Amino acid sequence: MVVRRRDPSERGQLDLFRALPGDFAPRDAQDLMAYPFFSLSKSHRVTPIDFAAGDITIRVEAVPDHGMATIWDADILIWAASQIVEARDAGLRTSRLMAATPYEILNYVGRGTSLRDYQRLKAALDRLQSTTVSTSIRQPAEGRRHRFSWINEWQERTDRHGRPDGIELIVPDWFYKAVLDDALILTIDPAYFDLTGGLDRWLYRLVRKHGGRQRAGWRFDLHHLHRKSGSLSPFKRFAFELRDIVRRQPLPGYILSLEVEIDGRTLLAFEPFTVCGKAVDGLVLSGTRTIVPSGTRGSCYQEPEPALSSRKHGRNRALNLESNPESNFEVRARDVENLIRTAANNLRAIGKAPPRGAPTTRPDQQERAPQVADQLPFGQRPGGAR
Repeated sequence: MVVRRRDPSERGQLDLFRALPGDFAPRDAQDLMAYPFFSLSKSHRVTPIDFAAGDITIRVEAVPDHGMATIWDADILIWAASQIVEARDAGLRTSRLMAATPYEILNYVGRGTSLRDYQRLKAALDRLQSTTVSTSIRQPAEGRRHRFSWINEWQERTDRHGRPDGIELIVPDWFYKAVLDDALILTIDPAYFDLTGGLDRWLYRLVRKHGGRQRAGWRFDLHHLHRKSGSLSPFKRFAFELRDIVRRQPLPGYILSLEVEIDGRTLLAFEPFTVCGKAVDGLVLSGTRTIVPSGTRGSCYQEPEPALSSRKHGRNRALNLESNPESNFEVRARDVENLIRTAANNLRAIGKAPPRGAPTTRPDQQERAPQVADQLPFGQRPGGAR
C-alpha cells in the first residue's frame, strides 16, 4: 500500500511503501552477490574495501563510530529487495521509502524478536546508513562513479498517540533500480539465513550468482576468490577456511570440491545439488529399507563418497572464460608463461635438432629421449588430481 506524503525533504518527495504481509521468496541483487561490499566479520571494521577488476571499481568506507556494514546487516537489504519485487509482481506501486515493524524484518530474516534483537537491528541500520560506497558499476560513462550509503536515512515511527509504530527507511536509488531490473535480481534459498559464518554467507551468494543452476558447475582460483572477498584475513588463513567449508558442505543447493591442477594451483569448484525423484532427507545411508517415498529413485539412497569431490571427473572442468574472465584470463597468462618456460627447458635438454633425414636417436637411446607434450596454451587442459 502506498500513501502520499507532502514534505520538502527527500522523505516528503517519496510515496510511503508499507511492508507486505506473507512469507515469500527472498531475493538478492546480483551486484551485491558478485562483488565485495560488506565486512565478513562481526568485529568492528573501519579498514576500507578497495576492489578493481577491468572497468569495475569499488571502494567501501566506514566511520569509526559504527564500523562497516556486515554481511549480516545485508539481510535488511535482502528483505527490502524481496518486498519491492513482491509488490511489483502483484501490480502494486513501490517506493524507496519503506515502512515496517522490527518484528516483520526480524521474522523474515530468521532472527529472534527479543529486545536485544531489536537493538541489534537498530545498530545494523546505523551501519548501513553510515557505510558509504563508491562504484563504477552500472554507470553509463567510463570513469564515472556513483557514491551512496546503503540506507539514505531511517527513523523510528510513532502513531498519533506517540506509541511506537515501526520504522521507516529510504534505500538508495542505485540499489532500487537494480531491484526493479529482473536481469539483476536472483531468488536465493531461505536456508541462507541459517548460515552463521560470514565466509559461508559470502560464498553462497557468489556461488548462487555465478553458478546458478548450470549442471557443469563453476570454478574459481583461490587467490582470485581471496581478492574478491574483500577479507582482511591473510591468504593462508582464507584458504584454510575455504577448505573447512568444503569439508562441512554448508551451502544450500550446492556441492563444493577442490581441484588441484598439475602445476599445483588449487581451484574451488561448485555445482548444483540435484535431488532425484521427490524430496528426501539430505543424507540417507545405503541399506535403507525398501519403503521409500513414491516416485523416488533408488539412487537417492546411496551414501555419498567421503571425499571432497562429489563427482568423478576424468579431468578438471573447463575454465569459465565466457563469464569469469577476470579470474581465468589471469590464469591463462600464467599458464602460457609456464608452458614457454617448460618448452625452453626441454629444448635445452634435447640440444640442437639433427639434419633432415638423419636418425634422431640410436636404437639404444630411444627410451631415454625426453618427450615434449604437444600442448596449446588455450587448448583443452589436461586433467588434474581432485
